[in-house]
Amino acid sequence: MREIIHLACEECSRRNYHTTKNKKTHSAKFTTSKYCKFCKKHTNHKESKL
Repeated sequence: MREIIHLACEECSRRNYHTTKNKKTHSAKFTTSKYCKFCKKHTNHKESKL
């Protein structure tokens, strides 16, 4: 079962994106580089709690 996760910027801690992931097969926290419109640059975004 896929669950919705939110991605938060590591610099300003705002939740900018959401996506889905299968928590049974991928139990580690999801991290990716995305554009943060608040910081106005590409930063790392990490899976956050709701």
